[in-house]
Amino acid sequence: MYSGVMSMNTSERLIEATRELLWERGYVGTSPKAVQQAAGAGQGSMYHHFAGKPDLALAAIRRTAEEMGAAAEAVLGGEGTAYGRIEAYLLRERDVLRGCPVGRLTMDPEIVAEPALRAPVDEVIGRLRTRLAEVVQQGLDRGELSGSLDADETAATVLATVQGGYVLARATGSRAPFDSAVRGLLALLAPRDAD
Repeated sequence: MYSGVMSMNTSERLIEATRELLWERGYVGTSPKAVQQAAGAGQGSMYHHFAGKPDLALAAIRRTAEEMGAAAEAVLGGEGTAYGRIEAYLLRERDVLRGCPVGRLTMDPEIVAEPALRAPVDEVIGRLRTRLAEVVQQGLDRGELSGSLDADETAATVLATVQGGYVLARATGSRAPFDSAVRGLLALLAPRDAD
């Protein structure tokens, strides 16, 4: 059973257990029985709260997407320069070797093939890309970032660096590729001192 799960109501326990299992095992590996065991809930409780596995998975995916969006906004919407906010986003605490809980969903064929399950993933990635582009554009408008940057392309690069960094870290069993990619991107984005 996952830590802290028993202090929640049954519906919340089921959602949280499903989120963890989706992250660890993917959609196919997240069986109703595994969810029930992890949540400490019976089959009747599960089907009382959710119509079935797809319904529960959708609630879990929405929650994961909401949390990812909130975590990103906490740093991107903060005070400071555009570079400082992007740096805070890139350097925020992550469980790199587990991978991105949303990014992992994009690699799950069952989730990608089902529009209802894919929608929250697409939405949060789209919102994050838009928010990053807004921050870059603010930096361009204020003269904080290089005028040669394109806000949308830079936002896509930030997302690709993070997601690619996760993949490389998992492939090597080391967070070093993630950290190296982040340092490289920050060096490219770093404001140049005016001479």
